[in-house]
Amino acid sequence: MELALITGVSRQQGLGLETAKQLKNKGFEVIITARGLETARQLAAPHGLKALAIDVRNEQSIAEAARQVELDFGRLDVLVNNAGGYYDQGGTVLGTDMEYVANALDTNLMGTWRMIKAFKPLLIKSPNPRIVNVSSGAGSFSDEVFGMAVNPGGVPAYGISKLALNGLTIKCAREFTADGIKINSVCPGFVATYPGTENWGARPVSEGAAGIVWAASLPADGPTGQFFRDGKVIPW
Repeated sequence: MELALITGVSRQQGLGLETAKQLKNKGFEVIITARGLETARQLAAPHGLKALAIDVRNEQSIAEAARQVELDFGRLDVLVNNAGGYYDQGGTVLGTDMEYVANALDTNLMGTWRMIKAFKPLLIKSPNPRIVNVSSGAGSFSDEVFGMAVNPGGVPAYGISKLALNGLTIKCAREFTADGIKINSVCPGFVATYPGTENWGARPVSEGAAGIVWAASLPADGPTGQFFRDGKVIPW
């Protein structure tokens, strides 16, 4: 049975939990993580999932979790970097507080970077290791739906942090070729992770999670270093 670990699973309506449930239904053993262990356990228990505490902004927290996964399982097949936030809708570049920008980068970019560094030794023990970075079209220059050219003034901190995350994906893909690790960015689209957002055109969470699950389930000869939505390549 393949083992997947998902970060940032803290809400019933979130993408993380839905991704975990879909992977579980595909036969994966799944560990969900949140900053608080009790939160992770409460979400995990009804669905037969494992739970761990991980704060992606804290290297010690990540290191402790990696040691626990090594002790319990000895390897990791799939890492889904789902933890993120700081969606500054309506923000402007010059009006954005710089501490807010720093927090967005620390979570959305550096948090993923820390996770990849800590869990790579366990991933290379898998016969088919995969990393999925949950990104956004807001981090694309030319995405026709969410890209910076379409909405250049919206979500500046969030968009730039996801742009940087996409850059990390590309750099890792080139560096990890010899290790056989596939790493891709996935945009889940605008999904209804908060009540009422469906009234703004958000699609069901299950649809956004399906694209993440697709990338997490890629075969050994699957693509790497690419950007997807719903299993289809989208522009960087």
